[in-house]
Amino acid sequence: MYAFLWLVASALLFAHLRASTSAVPAIITDCAKGEPVTRNEVYARPLKHSSWSVPPKAETAFNWTYDEGRERLLALYQKGKDKQWDAAKRIDWDLEVDPGDALGMPEGMDPITETPQWRRMSAAERAELSRHNASWTFSQFLHGEQAAMICAARIVEVAPDLDSKYYSATQVMDEARHVEIYSKFLYDKIEMMYPIKDSLQSLLHDVLSDARWDMPYLGMQVLIEGMALAAFGLLRDATTKPLPKQILTYVMQDEARHVAFGRMALRDYYRQLSEAEIRDREEFVVEGCYLMRDRIRGTEVLTNFGFSRAEAEEFENSSELYQAFQQLLFSRIVPCVKDIGLWGVRLQQAYVDMGVFEMGDSNLDLLMKQDEQLAEQLDAQRFAAEECARISEVDATIAAGAGTAD
Repeated sequence: MYAFLWLVASALLFAHLRASTSAVPAIITDCAKGEPVTRNEVYARPLKHSSWSVPPKAETAFNWTYDEGRERLLALYQKGKDKQWDAAKRIDWDLEVDPGDALGMPEGMDPITETPQWRRMSAAERAELSRHNASWTFSQFLHGEQAAMICAARIVEVAPDLDSKYYSATQVMDEARHVEIYSKFLYDKIEMMYPIKDSLQSLLHDVLSDARWDMPYLGMQVLIEGMALAAFGLLRDATTKPLPKQILTYVMQDEARHVAFGRMALRDYYRQLSEAEIRDREEFVVEGCYLMRDRIRGTEVLTNFGFSRAEAEEFENSSELYQAFQQLLFSRIVPCVKDIGLWGVRLQQAYVDMGVFEMGDSNLDLLMKQDEQLAEQLDAQRFAAEECARISEVDATIAAGAGTAD
């Protein structure tokens, strides 16, 4: 993940987070496909277990009133229905991807270019390192999306309000689509996958094993997806390759609705809680944020290429650019946490220590609106050319027919 983290951070710091959806250049290097790999062989590191189970503790909630519910959530539910799409049709899977240059970042921006290990690498080995970085990053995206799908299904089960159940049902479909997309990209285009990080799995266990019905919202919708959404946006704005740009842009269009849902539901509920209950949830947020900042890192990628774990960790800890990137990853979490009413002294101090406190004043609504607009703009750019070609073909056919009639 290091190369991606540095490359993206550098691109964003020097290009000021450009967010253009203009046409991107065609891929120059074609991917040399080998023999098809099996689902087990595709993993860069052995899987400890092929499946994982978390015993549920939350109560299943039925609601027999079938009342209309909150207008805002019902409007979001309608939007969730209207915005469903087919990943097989909306994304151009015919686009070629060079696994050794999946995002199109300049090689000179890689942070380990001055290390002895890098200087000893051949061009092919450097491309393979880039492939591992892409695989690690998108693998964590994939695992997170499966977790989001399961958490959304859990919300359908445990939320007491019918309007929340309605919307969560649409989110389950969204997250299933995202799992489909990321797994296809990894298997078909990069042909490599990494297991889920132990630290991410530990956080998921805490979220899914908690009996309180709001914890899947707080742990997944706010923390895990908030961090993932920021990472999606950083890569979306920095990549010069059309396929990952399409994937990230369209996934983020869905996620904008999901974050809005979590904010609405939790903001309403947390107004009813006691001070002690609020402080308890703030403690969970503090611990979760420190865990994500300190432990969800791709150290296993560099250890595959000659670095010791201690060297990899020291490299991250001493890197100002990497620290800046990590701060950007909290750009979606901090304003959301503040918006839903979790803003106690200890939580504020934790964000001061992380250097992200000022992000609490970010306009989250504007960010989400931009996510949706970028997807619409990308559609307009991609499909306008197809429509022009279709119209020209129709016109030519009409003209040819007219000439025959004469």
